[in-house]
Amino acid sequence: MTFVIKVESLSKNFGRVQAVKGVSFSVEKGEIFGIIGPNGAGKTTTLEMIEGILKPDSGSIDVLGLTPNRQLQQLNQQIGVQFQSASIQKKMKVKEALDLFAAFYPGEARKAQLVEMLGLEEKMNVRFENLSGGWKQRVTLALATLHQPEIVFLDEPSMGLDPHARRELWTLIRKLRDQGSTIVLTTHYMEEAEQLCDRVAMIYSGELRALDRPSALLEKSGGQLITFQSRDIPYVKLRSIPGVVKVDKEDDTFKVYSDDLQLTSYHIFTYCHQENLSLMHFQFAKGTLEDLFVHYLEKEEAE
Repeated sequence: MTFVIKVESLSKNFGRVQAVKGVSFSVEKGEIFGIIGPNGAGKTTTLEMIEGILKPDSGSIDVLGLTPNRQLQQLNQQIGVQFQSASIQKKMKVKEALDLFAAFYPGEARKAQLVEMLGLEEKMNVRFENLSGGWKQRVTLALATLHQPEIVFLDEPSMGLDPHARRELWTLIRKLRDQGSTIVLTTHYMEEAEQLCDRVAMIYSGELRALDRPSALLEKSGGQLITFQSRDIPYVKLRSIPGVVKVDKEDDTFKVYSDDLQLTSYHIFTYCHQENLSLMHFQFAKGTLEDLFVHYLEKEEAE
């Protein structure tokens, strides 16, 4: 197992606000690694320290054997960064932007390959301001990866994109990974993390709350659930049934999260039979990262 990023006890303060609090994790070569959490959780601050843009107040960072804020020039030759907001001159044409950024790196940049992979041929003479959000993301992704970096950092890459453009972007990110780049991205779209990431680090209020494969996180957190519809079953009663971790209710639809589906199901059916209560559309389901995201967010707000 080869790690290309190692972060140990990373912290960053902005005045009295502790944005990042003792975060530690490692990123394996060739994986898509997600840093997820709500807005203001510390995701972008963490990413910017790893990229060398911000200096940490404490802790250590190793990226490809380099210390980012001390060896930034060397690091920039080996990483690519796509920021949340593009800083390309709005009157600049796509071809002009590609030529300009290619001049920043020694050796042969892979313009032609990226233009083909990202489908930019028809947009080469279009000004950046006239591109849709999805096409702007393609262009900035091309600019970040012209030099075939070992690590590509993507900060909220699909923010503002419609569902179709978002899924197209996911395909492009997978292609970059398949071509040899390690991908590190931040996102608050849980479907994006679940679809793309090999592992995710969940950050809330600057603290690392969970780190694992999405499927493993769900298994550990009671990611199994039962769904059904009923107008009769009291919400409070469901909360007291053995095995139940959490209960969500919307109109007549219940989601009952359990760490023992068989035990919980038995007690629900037994209770309904004894009280002559009806339930419909009873089925087992699997939780999602969005469910886990909401669980941590509710826990955070309750503390």
